[in-house]
Amino acid sequence: MDNSRRFFLRGQFSKPPAHQAPRPPWALEDDALFVQQCTRCAACIQACPTSVLKTGDGGFPEVSFQSNGCDLCGQCVTVCEPHALMRTPAAPAWRWHADIGAGCLAQQQVECRVCGEFCDVQAIRFKPRLGGVAIPEVQVAACTGCGHCVSKCPTQAIQMKTPGGT
Repeated sequence: MDNSRRFFLRGQFSKPPAHQAPRPPWALEDDALFVQQCTRCAACIQACPTSVLKTGDGGFPEVSFQSNGCDLCGQCVTVCEPHALMRTPAAPAWRWHADIGAGCLAQQQVECRVCGEFCDVQAIRFKPRLGGVAIPEVQVAACTGCGHCVSKCPTQAIQMKTPGGT
């Protein structure tokens, strides 16, 4: 079934906004191709040991870092029979990285290093400041986009961004 028919059957008579939902790790990069391949069987959601995969719009799997981060174990890829998720050597799980916003406690002069404590790859480093609180900085090249920092941030000041912006 093509996408226009799928949206029509869901009661959406115009094309949906060009917004890409946060897909599971190693999802096909072209979102239209992902939507075409994914059968919405939920096998990836059931296989996820950290429960970061949830049912999203139209029944497609999406990532939510509300309560946990992804361990990048690849179990979702293993159970994906239609190959909407495909792990390839040297390809990152996602093309996003953590971005720490103005709501960060350290930026408000309150000592907090929670995000750095939960970053297994040490992509979040704290830059000392003379007479002030150390400020977290994301080492973009080291960040895996796992979301553990997002789920643990007490002020929800961290979100994932792609290299181009959102």
